[in-house]
Amino acid sequence: MISDLFKRELRVVNIGLSSFKESLDRAGTKAVHVEWKPSVEVDPALAKAVKARRAAIEKANAKVMQIILGGMPQLVGLERAINVIPGMKQNLILHAGPPVTWDRMCGPMRGAIIGALIYEERAETPQEAERLAASGAIEFAPCHEHSAVGPMAGIISSSMPVWILRNEAHGNFAYCTLNEGLGKVLRYGAFGEPVILKLKWMEDVLYPTLKKALEKIGRIDLKNLIAQALHMGDEAHNRNRAGTSLLYRTIAPAIVTTCDDTKAASDVLEFIHHNDHFFLNLSMPASKVTLDAARGIKNSSIVVVMARNGTDFGVQLSGTGDEWFTGPADVPDALYFPGYTKVDANPDIGDSAITETNGLGGFAIAAAPAIVQFVGGSVSDAIRYTTQMYEITAAENTTYQVPNLDFRGTPTGIDVIRVIEKNILPFIDTGVAHKEPGVGQIGAGVLNAPLEPFRKAFEGLARRLSGERRTSNVQRRTSK
Repeated sequence: MISDLFKRELRVVNIGLSSFKESLDRAGTKAVHVEWKPSVEVDPALAKAVKARRAAIEKANAKVMQIILGGMPQLVGLERAINVIPGMKQNLILHAGPPVTWDRMCGPMRGAIIGALIYEERAETPQEAERLAASGAIEFAPCHEHSAVGPMAGIISSSMPVWILRNEAHGNFAYCTLNEGLGKVLRYGAFGEPVILKLKWMEDVLYPTLKKALEKIGRIDLKNLIAQALHMGDEAHNRNRAGTSLLYRTIAPAIVTTCDDTKAASDVLEFIHHNDHFFLNLSMPASKVTLDAARGIKNSSIVVVMARNGTDFGVQLSGTGDEWFTGPADVPDALYFPGYTKVDANPDIGDSAITETNGLGGFAIAAAPAIVQFVGGSVSDAIRYTTQMYEITAAENTTYQVPNLDFRGTPTGIDVIRVIEKNILPFIDTGVAHKEPGVGQIGAGVLNAPLEPFRKAFEGLARRLSGERRTSNVQRRTSK
């Protein structure tokens, strides 16, 4: 009876603005808040095209996820970039994120390119390097377009040593530079003399020492190391202490037995020991080599790249080939080093969001709740961030498990359709660079990916689906 309704305790379910529930809480009324947002507004005709092909999309996505979840990233060697990266040339510099021209590059990327040109001995001063970079004599291209990835500015020049990774399940390769450590380093846009001296030491001592050690080992199963690291408190993006320690234990004996120079061996081991982020430059290409195998699957709406160049945020889908969908990059919410604020920060930069694309990083942050302390968060926040990502992903990676979620597999395979329908954006944790060249890192934090690249990616996929349908209709009419 409706008259009984007013005799019962009032129960409220709040949908939408959380402030309504807060008002009820203050009034002493019990209420439950439901996280819900309307879907992102897109062209109705394009939304209809996606809906009409949903069965084909789901079938393609199942194939993509089988490839991604079955990926077997292995570390197999080291070599100079010019000798192994496809299409690498002496006058080519690879960078993070989608394509960008010198005139649109942010400060940290310009600073890193200046440093790379000095390192390559193509310029003696920052001023000379800047003139050369702007002259047209130097070519620029995304790392992602050359089977590579790079953290922050992501700069790879021809002489730089790179890790070589092979996906044993599919035979494709990926590449990444060696991690320099924290402080004033090239990837954050610094280019002073200490930066160049460290890069030269890495080329002359670190690289040959590691190369000999790895030749003795043969190969290292990175998927297994990452899985262990997640159980030990890493998320394989902003926290790599466990991953670095596991790698250290794996490679240290080989360093000691293959390096004839005792001091060189000691220096290399000390460098890795004091560089908690050393493993980042392996978790990134491990994700890259896993996701690249799933490119080019017709009809698929799964994201295979999220990358930022400090100006633009770019997305690529399995079903749309090498096409980039971009929008402005945002500034992260961060814990800044003393003396710096958000005003000093450059917009988000780096290829390291490839880890989130592979179900790691921010998607696995519940495995590394210490990360949310960067912005005053809690363990419950970390669990909430990871849990929400299951809403926009196509599968769970049962190899990469989250102890805080009863060893549930990490949310993997960002589906751009779900992003649009649920209006939930990928969660990323990241480092923060100063917006001016030459300064370096000023903090670390978290952010959600911007909406615009995902809206464009959804529409780009829809147009392909519509175009394929029109083409098939023409073919049918011709056959008659």
